[in-house]
Amino acid sequence: MLYILCFMDVFVRIKVKLFLKKVTRSLCAIKMLTTLSMVLTFSLRGQDVCSSARIITYKVSIWIQRTAVEVVDDLRGTSLFLVGKCIDGMSCFDVIGMNCTMKTDLGKILADSLRYYYFDSDSLIQQAAGGTSAAKTFREEDEKGFQSAETEVLKQLSAMGRLVVCAGDGAVQSATNLSYLRYGVSIWVDVPLDYLANEFMVSEASSSIMSTTQETDQFTKVMNVLLRQYNKLKEGFAIADTTVSLLKVASQLGHEDLTAVTAEDMALETLKGIQKLTRVKKMMEEAGRPF
Repeated sequence: MLYILCFMDVFVRIKVKLFLKKVTRSLCAIKMLTTLSMVLTFSLRGQDVCSSARIITYKVSIWIQRTAVEVVDDLRGTSLFLVGKCIDGMSCFDVIGMNCTMKTDLGKILADSLRYYYFDSDSLIQQAAGGTSAAKTFREEDEKGFQSAETEVLKQLSAMGRLVVCAGDGAVQSATNLSYLRYGVSIWVDVPLDYLANEFMVSEASSSIMSTTQETDQFTKVMNVLLRQYNKLKEGFAIADTTVSLLKVASQLGHEDLTAVTAEDMALETLKGIQKLTRVKKMMEEAGRPF
């Protein structure tokens, strides 16, 4: 098994080298995306799946490990793409690329349990652009170029195997991007908007002091922005292969407080959903075989 994983690791690295050549030819923002390629290569070097010294250090529960073992063979290296509302594109609050913590932690736990590589597509673009502020400027000054960068990242990541990709909102904003998600298993991480808004408010509270009235006004603004974005993206989310709902998991566990649900709880539910998908696929394949 270790030999196979090491072989697959070499295969992924070869894919990355091809990625370096393709990106610089594909987009007008060549300088920015060349940096993106370097970021992607460096990230892969830092995540050695053949070694026990892992970058991701989450303590995955025994149930997650057992389910992952059952799922990983049936996945056959198929990548996972996590989609769901992020707190990004909120330029009126000077925020870009702030992902939902639950979605990010879920992705890392899945990658760790399945021995996959983990990537955040928005973070790759931000790092390549030179940081959050530079990415925000790039998006404001060249919206089409930014969208092209999102598409190119998805295109190249979809060509690789054994990845868990935490995809940004751009992943479901065009038919082209959605088509790249079809190369893997797409998972809608369904988190209530007020949960996301509260997360945003907590992060804001740590950087500024606001009165109760200001907090209420800010929360309302954040909710309005999230609602507008969700209405634009919900059709894309709905066609995901499977859904893991924070509300559903909380209900199953008997939690009234959504913050009581851990990323591990969500990971176990996600793996069960993937398991159902792979079983159905296997049944369909067997049904299609001649007697």
